[in-house]
Amino acid sequence: MDNALLDALRRHEAEFIALRQDLHRHPELGFQEHRTAGIVAGRLRDWGFEVTTGLAGTGIVGTLRGRRPGQGAIALRADMDALPIREATGLPYASERDGVMHACGHDGHTAMLLAAARHLAENPDFGGTLHVIFQPAEENLGGGRAMVEQGLFDRFPCDAVFGLHNEPGLPVGHFATRAGPMLAAMDSWAVEFRGTGGHGAMPHRATDPTLAQAQFLLTLQAAIGRNIPALEAAVISAGYISAGTPAAPNVIPASVALGGTARTFRSEVRDILERRLRELAEAAALAQGCTATIRFEAEYPVLVNSAAEAARAADAAAALAGEAAVRREAAPITAAEDFAYMLQRRPGAFMMTGNGTGPDGVLRPVHTPLYDFNDAALIHGAAYWVTLARRELA
Repeated sequence: MDNALLDALRRHEAEFIALRQDLHRHPELGFQEHRTAGIVAGRLRDWGFEVTTGLAGTGIVGTLRGRRPGQGAIALRADMDALPIREATGLPYASERDGVMHACGHDGHTAMLLAAARHLAENPDFGGTLHVIFQPAEENLGGGRAMVEQGLFDRFPCDAVFGLHNEPGLPVGHFATRAGPMLAAMDSWAVEFRGTGGHGAMPHRATDPTLAQAQFLLTLQAAIGRNIPALEAAVISAGYISAGTPAAPNVIPASVALGGTARTFRSEVRDILERRLRELAEAAALAQGCTATIRFEAEYPVLVNSAAEAARAADAAAALAGEAAVRREAAPITAAEDFAYMLQRRPGAFMMTGNGTGPDGVLRPVHTPLYDFNDAALIHGAAYWVTLARRELA
């Protein structure tokens, strides 16, 4: 374990915990991260980075050249955006924006990369060029894709790009990655069932889209168990259902809209899910005398770590934390990440770092109102970034 590096970073740990909690208090949704981007750009300039703003609207890239000879270049990426979730933690630094919170730890990701950037600026004992990427709009909006399409790697050439995300349940100070597919492809789907609606007391005079919706949603899960090969991974979930109004509970609505997400690791499995979703929606509508409008759209691709970079990322984590704290063959995760677009353009690897459990020992997953980034993990993530940068740019 590299205790010397951890001790060096701990000199500024309180400052970056305070920064993380300030970002948590002031969350910003995708492509709206103006305050966050301003803080990031200001800190990087203060530490001597060349700073480029405005990629994908609010994206930031900081560039630092080492004092040793070298021609190599790498990029380290963090995300900045929050989620449209109403926070329920009751923390002193809880979100001050109603209905918006950092429920995925992007406040922590930003603070970890900034802590590493400061340390590397003060100790530029590496060769070549370091780019630190602060990306907007990771949550479903494709900020990573937008940065790539706007010339990220043309303007900031690099040999490899690396990402880091917290993982609740993985112990603090531990790391996990794998070569090959690591995170799933994400697709979105939506179905609207339309009938005539009617009086709730006289359903025989109506065509009821709520029955079509109910039958569809129940049978949809059968597509996983009966149409997807047993050794393949696939998930399909509903995220919203919208119909009627509580002010008129005696009215059968004329339409019901619902939608959600699908996750797969192979295009053949995705195609099966899309086909079955369409067939089941149309069948449910027909059975109730309704019609169905169906949408199935590809969102993020599978995140694929290149083997060499995944091995080197794991080596860096092991050099920091010890081999016992690193899972080199972690199981794939059915969450999705638009860091996948960066890995389509450059070799690289995505790493998970432990976020542990809550103070009461209870696991609080990301994307929930009770989630909070674990400040004890901040220094370990920053140390991983420093170790990786030094080894890649030796």
